Amino acid sequence: MSHESRKIKNPLISSVVLNETNEYPRYIDDKLSQLRRLRVEKPIIYIGAGTCGIVAGAHKSAAAVRNYLNEFKIKAEVIEVGCIGLCSAEPLIDIQLPGKNRLAFSNITHEKVFGLLDAVFNNTLHEASLYQFKTDNLVTWEGVPFISQIDFFSRQKRIVLKNCGIIDPLSIEEYIAYDGYKAFGKAILNYTSADICQMIELSGLRGRGGGGFPTGEKWNIALNAQSDQKYLICNADESDPGAFMDRALIEGDPHKLIEGMAIAAYAIGASQAFVYIRSEYKLAVKNLENAIQQARDMGLIGNNILDSGFNFYLQIKIGAGAFVCGEETALINSIEGKRGTPEPKPPYPAVKGLFGKPTIVNNVETLANVPSIVQNGPGWFTNMGTETSKGTKVFALSGKSLTTGLIEVEMGTTFRTLIYDIAGGVKDYKDFKAMQIGGPSGACLDSSCLDIPIDYENLEREHAMMGSGGLVLMDENTCMVDVSKFFMKFLQNESCGKCIPCREGTRRMLEILESITKKPTDDDKHESLERFKGVMMLEELAEVIQDTSLCGLGQTAPNPVISTLRYFRDEFEEHIFDRQCRANVCKGLKTFYIHTDKCTGCTICSRKCPTSAIIGVQRNPHFIVQDKCIGCGICYEACKFNAISVH
Repeated sequence: MSHESRKIKNPLISSVVLNETNEYPRYIDDKLSQLRRLRVEKPIIYIGAGTCGIVAGAHKSAAAVRNYLNEFKIKAEVIEVGCIGLCSAEPLIDIQLPGKNRLAFSNITHEKVFGLLDAVFNNTLHEASLYQFKTDNLVTWEGVPFISQIDFFSRQKRIVLKNCGIIDPLSIEEYIAYDGYKAFGKAILNYTSADICQMIELSGLRGRGGGGFPTGEKWNIALNAQSDQKYLICNADESDPGAFMDRALIEGDPHKLIEGMAIAAYAIGASQAFVYIRSEYKLAVKNLENAIQQARDMGLIGNNILDSGFNFYLQIKIGAGAFVCGEETALINSIEGKRGTPEPKPPYPAVKGLFGKPTIVNNVETLANVPSIVQNGPGWFTNMGTETSKGTKVFALSGKSLTTGLIEVEMGTTFRTLIYDIAGGVKDYKDFKAMQIGGPSGACLDSSCLDIPIDYENLEREHAMMGSGGLVLMDENTCMVDVSKFFMKFLQNESCGKCIPCREGTRRMLEILESITKKPTDDDKHESLERFKGVMMLEELAEVIQDTSLCGLGQTAPNPVISTLRYFRDEFEEHIFDRQCRANVCKGLKTFYIHTDKCTGCTICSRKCPTSAIIGVQRNPHFIVQDKCIGCGICYEACKFNAISVH
């Protein structure tokens, strides 16, 4: 069928989306050049306005930019883009002058805007210049490296994040100019649903949100299920502490997700799709709603898309933020209006899911990989990664890393490369201690794991999992027992309570951890023995929870404790037997002393002590009764003579 017979009204769709030759009429070429900013007639100022940028002050910087332009009557275009991944450099501002390369500047808070624009508009480099984008036939800024030469970007393989921070997330035309929706048009006009499923299966794409189940295999189950209605769900309920890659992708490139979902729906024979996203992601929801409306207006969502006979409808479902709703059956219950609790499996959602119909649940990153695979072929994807884990993986690096942000690397890259070569290592020249991967149900790994090539099997051998890709870096000042307690408290609070092993088991594990991070009291003479017995039971209790819990949350809940015991057992023993925390983090184990040679007897510490543990006479040295001290540190903070020390 010819392009003309399809009667596609929009020239970008008829000339770009449906064109496989990349040869366009002159007027389309000109339009694409404008959309790709290959040449600009007036200055363009790009402001990184993802959530991380906004928190750093991007909105104030944007207001200052507009004030400057108004004050000096400069005609320029201001575009708010998503996060490019370099979160620690926010607010980021890029400036492109006519005839010159786009130039990026870091940490441009509102008070720096006027100085920056003064310099750039006078063709002078500013000290905050970070990198420039290389564009043919445009003038290069001397002395500024290209983005491909920056350590943070040079070792990355950006496929999912390719457009983030580069294009205007509110413009479907700009997305199309960068070959957007081309894969979708190719899929529904040239391939059957079975062909697409086979393509994804051959590519080796695995789920990027949990255990890494083969995506193509999952799709085939739903495709072959007999039903009058099937559903596709995108799980954007990113609930892991330290994970923000899904949010950033939707904020910065929402059309990529929509295109991936449209192809996935076609592959499994579904006409209705949902994006399940947490209510806290207000900017992501706003940008996604805008993108859905634009796709509808262009005829890429709705009835008989591109005259192919394929119908596709997409809705957003706002979740309440429950961690357990990341589990697919709990998520499905939530969409149906029920309480978000998991269901026993089998049957799996691919056979019986939403409203009892075959349903596929994939996360954001998984679906964002689909357009590139369809466009470039499965072989292109299999050439990246390891033997069993193909493609790339996006990590959200946070914690004590020198550079924090989003990093997309090829599977098989080592943690050492990711942390030291790309992110610059541990900040403040501290020693590396641990990294926590896989979310709260993941694992804490020590320095012996830095040279492990990242893939699903290697992490499984270390009793860890990829999860959604949150990677939290910890330095020498971290207490690993306290970390275990933090994650166990999170999981215990987020347990839906439906099954006893998870509900009661996580509570008991938390009680044990709390008992070893505080001093024994005089009230119970057997408390020391109980502390020791409790820790001895941790591993046995963990096995019971793993084996008998209903869903993935309970089955993986003991992971943080088990992994920490495996790699940092000496810290547990130190807390139990020596009653000391080497990182000086656990308040209940802190010991405070008053140096009599420095104490003036001012009585401030004794008056502020909540347990009356400090005794002494005014104008004479005071003393701390250790049996009464709860380690709150109020005395330490109150002392004006540095007479109190902590051990």
